[in-house]
Amino acid sequence: MSALAAIRLKIAKIRRLHGLRSMRRRVAYRYLRGTGIEIGALHNPLKVPSSARVRYVDRMKVDDLRRHYPELRREKLVHVDIVDDGELLATVPDASQDFIIANHFIEHCENPLLALDSMLRVLRPLGILYLAVPDKRFTFDAERPATTIEHLLADFASGGEGSRKAHYEEWVRHVSKIEDEAACVKEVEKLMAMEYSIHFHSWTQREMLEMLLMVQQRHPFDIETFVFNIEENIFIIRKSDGDGQGGR
Repeated sequence: MSALAAIRLKIAKIRRLHGLRSMRRRVAYRYLRGTGIEIGALHNPLKVPSSARVRYVDRMKVDDLRRHYPELRREKLVHVDIVDDGELLATVPDASQDFIIANHFIEHCENPLLALDSMLRVLRPLGILYLAVPDKRFTFDAERPATTIEHLLADFASGGEGSRKAHYEEWVRHVSKIEDEAACVKEVEKLMAMEYSIHFHSWTQREMLEMLLMVQQRHPFDIETFVFNIEENIFIIRKSDGDGQGGR
């Protein structure tokens, strides 16, 4: 690649990132108020209006996150206020949050249905779940199969253990592009030993909507806004008011 081509590519990436963040911010300023949490923000927290106060949740403290993700060593990470498993939110009381932000988090969950259950549990009635999910067609997950409802239900039943190794193998082959069998096995073993946070699941817009509609049968909510944002899908989900009624 020539120097000029490299510069153009860098400019294109900057413009793409700016576009992503701009749309995210516009949606956040419309819907987020009160006190809430953001799960797994790392170096890219959502910009929120002054009327919103955010605490940050992650599975490790900042120093441990830096050791676990050496590729982020030069990035500024948000302060972790709550150390907890984002799939469980075990330390967050029920119906205690006005909003939850989960940007590019659900695909990192081994048990996405449990994660959605947990997030809806800790939201107050009429609370907002701000959910941004990459659309695999426009990301490095493009060659991976889309996660089906049947797969999600199997992971819910097993807690994710039943497909854990297969997920890592899929990641190594289709994202890391390791073709040599011995090298593939070695990399899978390494990532599993680290409990490295890969994209365990991948969706297009259609499969993501199917999952949300299935969860809606157990936890009444409205999908108030849906926005396709360059390479991701942003969903604004409003929990029901406790009487089976949504936010409208």
